[in-house]
Amino acid sequence: MPLFLWLVDSLALVVVLVLLPLVGLLARRRILARSGGTFDMSVNRHAEGTTKGWTLGLAVYRDTELEWFRTFSLSLRPRYRFTRGDVRIDGRREPVGHEVYAIHAGHLIVGTENASGVKQLAMSANALTGLLSWLESSPPGQRVNNVL
Repeated sequence: MPLFLWLVDSLALVVVLVLLPLVGLLARRRILARSGGTFDMSVNRHAEGTTKGWTLGLAVYRDTELEWFRTFSLSLRPRYRFTRGDVRIDGRREPVGHEVYAIHAGHLIVGTENASGVKQLAMSANALTGLLSWLESSPPGQRVNNVL
């Protein structure tokens, strides 16, 4: 077999190996978004004002939980689950310094207290309004801990 055919085969293999994860990421996002109630949300486990620790992701509303998935992962299991009634949202602010580059453009940052240890969430103003409405519309008997 001539050398150029080996090169063509090798190049084709490299292209397939590069495209396969990209197709997997797109298919995963479509599967997650199929149920509706999804929005872009970044999380940070570090204290307010630090630029490190931001992770881009996708949040999906379920009946009693908000599930968060990493953007650049092929896993169909959520990384964090925020249970309605156990999440406290406290204050909102614009990103400062290098945070502007660490999260999606136009997103606001809110402080949060929850069982998962996430300290900050970043989302669009519309997504924040939806999240607050979802948290406040919990069934009777559940507590609501939102301060803004």
